[in-house]
Amino acid sequence: MQKLNKEFYLHTDVALLARMLLGKVVVTKFNNTYTAARIVETEAYAGIVDRASHAYNGRRTERTEVMFGEGGAAYVYLCYGIHHMFNIVTNQKNIPDAVLIRGVEPLEGKQWMLQRFNKTKMETSIGRGPGNAGKALGIFTQHTGHSLLSKQFFIADDGFASPAIMTGKRIGVDYAGLHAQWLYRFFIKDHPQVTKHAFNKTAIELL
Repeated sequence: MQKLNKEFYLHTDVALLARMLLGKVVVTKFNNTYTAARIVETEAYAGIVDRASHAYNGRRTERTEVMFGEGGAAYVYLCYGIHHMFNIVTNQKNIPDAVLIRGVEPLEGKQWMLQRFNKTKMETSIGRGPGNAGKALGIFTQHTGHSLLSKQFFIADDGFASPAIMTGKRIGVDYAGLHAQWLYRFFIKDHPQVTKHAFNKTAIELL
């Protein structure tokens, strides 16, 4: 398994990068716990030009400032006061693109994941949906700004190749108007950890 390098995150096409992240493995080593999970669902957010992005029109806040740094850092924000949403900052400095990790497949450290969900056996809900993806891996808002090139928190390539990839509209961004129609969501076809949503029926398979 090879850790992704800095150049990977500096890619200028956030949608392509969101697709390229499918099948990669997120590794966390926090508080003497090791967990690893495969990325199975992502959403791209094209920074300044994307009404669905927190950084739309160059909006800078204490929370979003990390998005304006170079690619290769974590951006983690709290949703509904409950869910810790793990995003990967991409592109060059001052171009606040990011990829939301919507779903992961648990691979290693499952005993720790079960503890985080207060469960005794693995279920497909563990890792399905962006809140559960972050929770499974022990990623919280305290990790925002953390480099993804460290030994404790990184993304790696283990050679996995998805047999089929789907693309469709992002979920929960109706407020973005026409931008909500962008096909910026990518997922592995028929994977149990992919968000169960009506949009899946209208998604398109990529060649």
